[in-house]
Amino acid sequence: MALYVYKFGGTSVGSVERIKSVAERVKKIHERGDKLVVVVSAMSGETNRLIALANEMQKQPNGRELDSLISTGEQVTTALLSMALQEIGVPACSYTGGQVKILTDNVHTKARIVNIDDQPILTDLAEGKIVVVAGFQGVDEQGNITTLGRGGSDTTAVALAAALKADECYIYTDVDGVYTTDPRIEPKARRLDKITFEEMLEMASLGSKVLQIRSVEFAGKYNVALRVLSSFTEGNGTLITYEESQMEQALISGIAFNRDEAKLTLTGVPDFPGVASKILGPIAGANIDVDMIIQNIGADGATDFTFTVHRNDFGKAKDILNNICAELGAKKVTGDDTIVKVSIVGVGMRSHAGIASTMFKTLADEGINIQMISTSEIKISVVVAEKYLELAVRALHAAFELEKPTI
Repeated sequence: MALYVYKFGGTSVGSVERIKSVAERVKKIHERGDKLVVVVSAMSGETNRLIALANEMQKQPNGRELDSLISTGEQVTTALLSMALQEIGVPACSYTGGQVKILTDNVHTKARIVNIDDQPILTDLAEGKIVVVAGFQGVDEQGNITTLGRGGSDTTAVALAAALKADECYIYTDVDGVYTTDPRIEPKARRLDKITFEEMLEMASLGSKVLQIRSVEFAGKYNVALRVLSSFTEGNGTLITYEESQMEQALISGIAFNRDEAKLTLTGVPDFPGVASKILGPIAGANIDVDMIIQNIGADGATDFTFTVHRNDFGKAKDILNNICAELGAKKVTGDDTIVKVSIVGVGMRSHAGIASTMFKTLADEGINIQMISTSEIKISVVVAEKYLELAVRALHAAFELEKPTI
């Protein structure tokens, strides 16, 4: 008898009719004798509605109270799905994150899971019940409700699968798998049958919105077989797993992009040991994440320092940089919040030369100027002007022949 964890996203449970449809799907799995834990998100749009209410009460909502509020969206869905299952003759029991005792740290709105008490779930499963768990939430050691950040229901599902040693974790969403790139940008994008944890981690971190990045990290760490499927169409979806020696890896598996980028440059910075720390320390102190960094070779005792941040942090980071500029005696601060990051990802890069040159030539042939470059073992990222995003993605997709299935 197999044990599976199924997760259904907001669009999958976006209405009473869709919740009833999920219940019918779950019933079929239950009838074949498998044990099943179901993790659900809030109904589509509900979390945004609750956040909007909070913003009407406070300009900057208190983290503890905000978590208490927005966690109710998932609790509604768990209760409704359990009712729907009971109505069609399937024994089911709903749990909040606190009732399961998904223990997290105390960082509100982006907590991390520390431990899971799996005993209540195992008891219910042994009695033949389907366990329905509210995603996205847990409790800290003081019993305060915490939430795991946007997309956190994915992480809940993977964490439960790891704790319960499930045979597989299924993530049902509004897409039927992981594609070589966003089909809305490139209609020739192809669904991948398999992708490695490493590649999916890079894709998620570089802008792919299919899975929350922390859920992929969790799955890779605990070797949880993860499959992404559509709630609305039949199919095998995409299996995310460890690289297998028999898998013939394509040079490039996919193209990710991120529109939420902004670039800041501090020019004429006095060049001395520790200058990078003096620039980035206050940025980090303001809880602003820095992505790509370039420091030019010093000349005449000065250098230029460029880095990227999330577009939402652009104004705040620029104000901090202006203060640093005066303190260091640098020349000026410039910024650009009309840039994007485009990345190619593939484990095949490890054993094939010439990937970077192909990428750069392709962009040059389209008249696209590269402003910044970042590389790792299995990805190359470039920053380009926002107006070239779609052209860059389509050109790279064609250059690496991603529309063709791998043999």
